[in-house]
Amino acid sequence: MSKSWSATLRLPKSTFPPRPLPKLREQYIQRSADDLYEWQRKNRPSEETFVIHDGPPYANGNLHVGHALNKILKDMILRVKVQQGRRVDYIPGWDCHGLPIELKALENSKDAKLTPVEIRKSARNLASNTVLKQMKSFRSYGVMADWDRRWTTMDAAFEIRQLRLFQQMIKKGLIYRRFKPVYWSPSSRTALAEAELEYRDDHVSNSAWVRFPITDEWRTLPQFESLRHKIQGQLYAVIWTTTPWTLPANRAIAIHDDLEYCVIRCRQSNLLVAKSRLDTLISKIGKTEDVEIFETFEGRHLTGLKYINRLRGKTAPPQPVIHAHFVSADSGSGLVHLAPGHGFDDYEACRALGIPAAAPIDDQGKFTQDAFPDSPEVLQSAPSINEGGGQNVLDILEPHGDVLRVEKYQHKYPYDWRTKQPVVIRATEQWFADVESIKQEALAALDTIRFIPESGRKRLESFVQGRSEWCISRQRAWGVPIPALYDETGAAVVNEDVVEHIILVIQERGTHAWWSDAPDEPAWIPSALKGKGVYRRGADTMDVWFDSGSSWTMMPGRADVYLEGTDQHRGWFQSSLLTRIAAGAQTDVVFEKGAPFKQLVTHGFTLDQDGKKMSKSLGNIIEPQQVMDGTLLPPMKKKGKAATQGPPAYDALGPDALRLWAASSDYTRDVVIGVPVLNAIHTALIKYRTILKMLLGSLHQSSRTAPLTTTDHIAIIQLQDTMQEVGKAFDNHEFYKGFAALNRWITNDLSAFYLEAVKDRLYCGDGGGVLEPLLTGLLRMLAPMTPSLVEEAWDHRPTWMKADPTLIHPLHQLHGDPLIDPGRLARDLNSLRKDLPLLMSVHAAIKFGLEAARGDKVLGASLQSSVILDVPNHLAREVLGKYADELESMFVVSSVKVNAALPENPEWSYTREFEVGGITGAAVVLPPKQAKCPRCWRYVAPREDVLCQRCEDVVAEQ
Repeated sequence: MSKSWSATLRLPKSTFPPRPLPKLREQYIQRSADDLYEWQRKNRPSEETFVIHDGPPYANGNLHVGHALNKILKDMILRVKVQQGRRVDYIPGWDCHGLPIELKALENSKDAKLTPVEIRKSARNLASNTVLKQMKSFRSYGVMADWDRRWTTMDAAFEIRQLRLFQQMIKKGLIYRRFKPVYWSPSSRTALAEAELEYRDDHVSNSAWVRFPITDEWRTLPQFESLRHKIQGQLYAVIWTTTPWTLPANRAIAIHDDLEYCVIRCRQSNLLVAKSRLDTLISKIGKTEDVEIFETFEGRHLTGLKYINRLRGKTAPPQPVIHAHFVSADSGSGLVHLAPGHGFDDYEACRALGIPAAAPIDDQGKFTQDAFPDSPEVLQSAPSINEGGGQNVLDILEPHGDVLRVEKYQHKYPYDWRTKQPVVIRATEQWFADVESIKQEALAALDTIRFIPESGRKRLESFVQGRSEWCISRQRAWGVPIPALYDETGAAVVNEDVVEHIILVIQERGTHAWWSDAPDEPAWIPSALKGKGVYRRGADTMDVWFDSGSSWTMMPGRADVYLEGTDQHRGWFQSSLLTRIAAGAQTDVVFEKGAPFKQLVTHGFTLDQDGKKMSKSLGNIIEPQQVMDGTLLPPMKKKGKAATQGPPAYDALGPDALRLWAASSDYTRDVVIGVPVLNAIHTALIKYRTILKMLLGSLHQSSRTAPLTTTDHIAIIQLQDTMQEVGKAFDNHEFYKGFAALNRWITNDLSAFYLEAVKDRLYCGDGGGVLEPLLTGLLRMLAPMTPSLVEEAWDHRPTWMKADPTLIHPLHQLHGDPLIDPGRLARDLNSLRKDLPLLMSVHAAIKFGLEAARGDKVLGASLQSSVILDVPNHLAREVLGKYADELESMFVVSSVKVNAALPENPEWSYTREFEVGGITGAAVVLPPKQAKCPRCWRYVAPREDVLCQRCEDVVAEQ
């Protein structure tokens, strides 16, 4: 009967658990996040502090995985910088003003009519509670930051900095008020900026072909002399519009000087239409045989014409036909209805000719009495313009025969990104920031910026290039007030001195006093205006993009990194850039001009496993807690009686799972999360834990002085190469590449090669090897991605390591610090590196042979074999000869011979060829030549049940 030798083996012993213990999660997060942030502030040099400036999340509602992706990416960048020896600075912020919070405050009021002061109080409470709730969630992801210095856009100090920025822009003439078209949301009852829109391709409008009667003055114009006798009756100009509700605001018709226009007769009407659009018009309202063409004119001959807009009333003056560059020969009738109060191009074309704008709708999109002065109630009683009010306009024109055709038209149209309802273009009195005058400087500032991905450069440039002004006023209560006073005529009084006075009062009383003080409170009126009339405070607030776009004022200089979702090119990135360029135009010796960021990193949106964007309506939003708790994956299988008892148990891998998902994702495009992805993440994490448990349990103090084998040297080379690759990827913020490189090393080099090769020495031999450097390197590579796992592993290091005061915590180490004392290396690594391709090719050939033998069930463990290498090339023989004494342990077989004679009629044989650098050879896998050692299981014993010589010596020393 064989003796049991297990008591003589060095089997792995570790307290490291196979799964993280929930009760210790908070402790490890505290150490690896909060404590680490404080440590680096005290121990990393203050020179060249690395700054990530936080794009503030909105303090409204629960967090989703997109928030987690954003915060974890920032956190990993910071941790990499700490590993590089830099001090980092990251102060989280929150965006707290704006419509969504105000609307939620109104919802919570349960239909009670709230005053602005009450709205602001409710909104502040809501935002304050949300900030605390979101902060708790962010911290649970293991994100390190200066949480105690967190900022919000509703902080008094922040609001003052924002008002100071506004004051600087006033001083430079960049802020003005004007009655002009802006995007207006009837559902939100406020103006919107371009960044607050989303476009839908499936919007359907009631488009209409409408005629306007041209005044008979045309008959007196010389260019129409030949036409006078041909036309009997009224001449009409034909327009096409997708917004019939704007017809009451029509103030001109535009043609193009260079287009050709026809006067035709169709359906008993004399119509003016572009020649290129004649066929389209006929297809809509008549038949070709019913059409008579009278004359053709160049557009430049039509600009003396006048026409009547019946909707303006019987006493309304005739309106002009004008040239506009945007009139196209490819759409509509070639004559464009201009409503300067409801169109940006319309406004500019009419403004140049002194034609005033009108927008006869109210905040809710209902017609005002000016829409149809002859009978105001007709349109005032109509539905809102988004509920079909345009049809009521057409109903007025229909009896006159002016509506030629109405049809459904699907097209791209802007929607309010919050309410998901259509917006309109509406002229109102609004405050604007001049972008045109700083545009070129803003674009030039981007030349030196590093964009990740590079495509972000063109995206941001295009948004800046396409913008000439920025509507910064909003008609809501919850926000920073625009510091303007208004006289009795409604004219705004805003200058540097007025703003200075208002800021001083706000510093004393707070922004809430702007609404809570009595309307005639004299404290708000600067001394220069007192006694010169009655002034009132304005009610407009600033665009929330101006709020968050002012956040760079918190920094002494420029941030190293801004990192947000790709939607922020038209949002926070742009508003931050524009406000800083605007402020930087002044002469200030301590102000570093340029963009507020040196690198601009953007990530995509998060998608479900089917590639669909997450939304409440689809019910596919994933919360980070679900990833950490493992509840998105099937429950773990229970054994025995527990299988049918109690609630299901899930494999909760904590913040490591969430963070590893973020690290593994190519965030430069949209990021998918779902069961398949999370299964892969769980598999990787469990493998990390298995490897760590094996390393921690097999570390022996004696290994620090044991001689190193060739296999140990190879492991060091592979580790160094991988750490260099991972470090480069991390430095470029390409965590997904670092994650992939780490996994390749763990699978191919650490698990399949080194740990297989070193097991015999660890368990049965002297316990030597390079496990300690391998553990150190592995923890350094994991540190930015899974710091909690690193902290946990370090907590379970062997007692002798805990007693060593020279050891540095892996989260405090530099990524490039030496992994091993160079004096311990017995081989030249550069020379060995050159030989590695051959050694690894031979190793792969042997493994293929062994797998074939296992497939035929003639072999169990790889030690149950011997190998003969057929190597014709003398250089290859010399390389293998250098390592001849170690080839058996390196390849985990019981014998390796080079160019030895093959046995005749072996019990079995498997040959696999190898090739490297043009050198070919073959590995022949054969049965072992000796007996199995009962202790180490190598087939190197002289006979059955007898120890091999190595094991005899080890046992004798115990």
